[in-house]
Amino acid sequence: MHRKWAGIAAIAAMLALNPVQGRAADDIVMGFAVATSGDMAAYDGDSTKMAQLWIDQTNAKGGLLGKQLKAVMADTKSDRVEGAKAGQRVVHDGAALVFATCDYDFGAPAALQAQQAKIMSVFLCAGDPKAGVMGVGPFSFTSSNAAQVEGATMAQWGMKKKQFKTAYVILDESLEYNKSACAGFDWAYPKVGGTIVGRDTFKGADTSLASQITRFRGVNAQTKVDVIMLCSSMPGAGSALRQIRGAGIDIPVFGSQSMDGLYWQTAVPNLKDFYVPIQASSYGDDPRPEVNALTKAYAEKYGSAPASQYAYPIYAWLDLWGKAVTKAGTTDAAAVTKVMESYKDEPTLLGPRTFTNKLHIQDQPLELIAMVGSGKGQVIDQWRIDEPVPPAVLYRLKTN
Repeated sequence: MHRKWAGIAAIAAMLALNPVQGRAADDIVMGFAVATSGDMAAYDGDSTKMAQLWIDQTNAKGGLLGKQLKAVMADTKSDRVEGAKAGQRVVHDGAALVFATCDYDFGAPAALQAQQAKIMSVFLCAGDPKAGVMGVGPFSFTSSNAAQVEGATMAQWGMKKKQFKTAYVILDESLEYNKSACAGFDWAYPKVGGTIVGRDTFKGADTSLASQITRFRGVNAQTKVDVIMLCSSMPGAGSALRQIRGAGIDIPVFGSQSMDGLYWQTAVPNLKDFYVPIQASSYGDDPRPEVNALTKAYAEKYGSAPASQYAYPIYAWLDLWGKAVTKAGTTDAAAVTKVMESYKDEPTLLGPRTFTNKLHIQDQPLELIAMVGSGKGQVIDQWRIDEPVPPAVLYRLKTN
């Protein structure tokens, strides 16, 4: 963790060295309204550094539209009110593209500032579909997949590959992302023949899951549970998993992408049988050579590989944005958005990407399956859900 926070601080310092007043009039300003402090910095840090790597590589090739890209930063401090202020600052600094923090709840205040100014925004890696057209507006995108895809991936893979026929769902209600991950699991698992035999909730800030564990034991005594679906994110996810394993519950557990990486694993010593879906592997074993090459370039620039998969989606998204800017001949939000909404299965290093005027998030991407624990991470499989997540599930609408 010390390396991770040091890297975040270094990025903030590097960007601060270039005040807006010193920028050339023809620079394209990239505005980062992201967390360099607080809990969300654990997610935003590597994504911000990966975006800076893309900026550096693009500038080395001559920039975009004959202009160099320059970054400005405002710290959201992992706070919603500060997020709105950070968004206002980078908009004031002339941002042509605003980067919002890696979560809808915390990133929306900054993205809304961009939308009001008719500037494009992109969430670094938010997984809630509201991080886009429905929640922010037509100029807002996210680089990531819908969290529902993560839950659905684990549901299908768990049933078809591992024959986990019964599941117990535990939802951390503190974030919309967690609710969306569970919504995907709830939708997909019964469709492939699985049975959810029980469910419970907690809040990420809860210090004890004793009651939830007791209730799980009661259900498991009546109907054997094959797998636990834990829909949570850091820091609550690590605490919840530690308590589950500490209670002697050793059945397999599924998590979401928010639990990828090694930086949190000291909280759960000797962790086994824990699986997460990821968009790319930071462990050096991604099945796509171009992803491993990007990991190497990142490590050469920053001294070590990314801490988790969250670094990669923004790079793929920026490749698409750069192409759209070039085709449109401008960074104007309306013009670039129109080009991006024409993308159908557009190739990226993470696989094909599609956007429409109704959906600015991925609803059926390929996911890798990683087994993480005991200070290690390893890709063991890959899976693409057999149909796109339907709108009613993406937006968690009641259908009956």
